[in-house]
Amino acid sequence: MIAENVSEIRQKLAAACIRVGRNPSEVTLVAVSKTFPAEKIQEASLGGAIDIGENYVQELLRKRKILGDDIRWHFIGHLQSNKVKYVAEWIHLIHSVDNDRLAEEIDKRAAQFGRMIDILIEVNTTGEFSKYGVLPEKTVRFIEKLASLQHIRIAGLMTIGPFLADPESSRPMFRTLRELRDEGRLLGQKNAAMHHLSMGMTGDFEVAVEEGATLVRIGTAIFGARKKPVPSSKETFS
Repeated sequence: MIAENVSEIRQKLAAACIRVGRNPSEVTLVAVSKTFPAEKIQEASLGGAIDIGENYVQELLRKRKILGDDIRWHFIGHLQSNKVKYVAEWIHLIHSVDNDRLAEEIDKRAAQFGRMIDILIEVNTTGEFSKYGVLPEKTVRFIEKLASLQHIRIAGLMTIGPFLADPESSRPMFRTLRELRDEGRLLGQKNAAMHHLSMGMTGDFEVAVEEGATLVRIGTAIFGARKKPVPSSKETFS
């Protein structure tokens, strides 16, 4: 069923692209697998979902140990600076950078491993206090503040919609993110590629695609409702 779900999501993504004259190849499906075991990720990969998003470092490390690097691992949760060292050598993309300290730590660890790490700036487009992210009016300035970091590439922006029943409610936030991305491109900043928009989840991904998403983060529609509790944010490492 999971592989079938992936196929169905891809069809919906393609239809949304066609509605607005986009090429479906422009959009990457990131399957969000938090709380689901490695074998479920394997089922998703059989359906072609090789980009996998995880929210917690310890869970990510455990699954990577089983599945290896045939998966493109995305970190999509709130990343603490002291956890960067565990993922810096191999992470494909970090979706959730929203402060200087985290960006500087990623840059430092990337330098240690002799690589460039792609990151996205998380933007709080809904203004909700419960969400992380840079405020929209401070986003371009924040991008500029990271100009001196030589081992990160600001690949674009990420946001989380408002979790309302009507997917159309997310459209203004997605449009804001696209406009901010376009402003960021105009900076011409060396380390700011600004080609990605990570936005849209199970409830609103089609609207996100219509507004320019290049990465959509889908969990429930692929893996089903989560039965296990979400892990505590206070992770421990051996």
